[in-house]
Amino acid sequence: MKKILLACSSGMSTSLLVSKMKSYAESIGDEAEIWAVGQDQAQQEMEKADILLIGPQMRFMKKKLAKFADELNIPLDVIDPVAYGRIDGEAVYKKALQLMSKNKNRGRKK
Repeated sequence: MKKILLACSSGMSTSLLVSKMKSYAESIGDEAEIWAVGQDQAQQEMEKADILLIGPQMRFMKKKLAKFADELNIPLDVIDPVAYGRIDGEAVYKKALQLMSKNKNRGRKK
């Protein structure tokens, strides 16, 4: 089960993207838990996730959140603004898988 966390300013603008990502994951037979939170909850929710993707409008928080992602050994990236704007769940899901596979051999810290 892949656990993908998305974070944006309030958690609202990513809800449609979450829905599109879930639909794509189901269409290819992947089991994935995908959820969105506001920036205030991102740090605590990271403990439950395999990856954190942040909305383009939160780019300024990447450095702060990267510290916690590194401690947990989970990948963190900013969602591509074009994919975000198009609500392209397939593209964002594939990017998450790519980042998680690169991170796989590093092992998860808890």
